[in-house]
Amino acid sequence: MESPSQTDKEIIEKYKKESPWGMSTCIDLKGCNPKTIRDTEKVREFVDRLCKLIGMRKFGETVVVDFGDDPRVTGFSMAQLIETSLISGHFGNEHTRFVYLDIFSCKEYEPHKAATFAKEFFEAEDCEVKTIFRH
Repeated sequence: MESPSQTDKEIIEKYKKESPWGMSTCIDLKGCNPKTIRDTEKVREFVDRLCKLIGMRKFGETVVVDFGDDPRVTGFSMAQLIETSLISGHFGNEHTRFVYLDIFSCKEYEPHKAATFAKEFFEAEDCEVKTIFRH
């Protein structure tokens, strides 16, 4: 993972100053452990631990579905409602070994902390993180 241009602390300070509706973070993981990204219970464990780590309250159960006809995009998709919005993700099949996560919340959180955890949990070789404020 590259060094972030802004630290989590700087992002949260800017968030509080600008007072946007919410913040959205895209976490792209490449070269993940194929066994972990193809295990429904591991995906649910990841969501549980991520929510605790970034201080989000889950609303309902984590939905994990496996679908797709095109081998390029088949794999699990995940959705987890949180009291302040949504965490979602798509887990590529064992051939692509990609994970695409999105965290959207009107409550601030530490995006790089979330990305570091995701990279370690899925044993990714590479990680890209982008955070934007939603106004």
